[in-house]
Amino acid sequence: IYIVPGVIETIPGGRSEMLIQVKLGIPPSIEDPTNPFPIDMFEVAKVFPYGKLMPFEVVLGGLSFPTGRVVEELGDTDDMAICVAAAVSIGFHDGSKRNTHKTFSTQDGY
Repeated sequence: IYIVPGVIETIPGGRSEMLIQVKLGIPPSIEDPTNPFPIDMFEVAKVFPYGKLMPFEVVLGGLSFPTGRVVEELGDTDDMAICVAAAVSIGFHDGSKRNTHKTFSTQDGY
């Protein structure tokens, strides 16, 4: 994962105290269209080499489409491509006990 330079310096405690929130839009499963396609979350977590991962949020989304190719050497059983949309937010806990979500206006310089 690439973090914009300068962002780490604004997080008290640096990388070790960085909180990472991940929301994944995953296409529906072929077997059960009401649930997302099964994804190995441990493999997804490996792309975040530092920080503290918060629980993943998974929603139906993304994209799946036929590619017209099956690569058996890679374990393909069909020609479906699965594209997952990911929203990643980083932040830190400031030590307060409040449980509020504050938004900022870009007009205020944030």
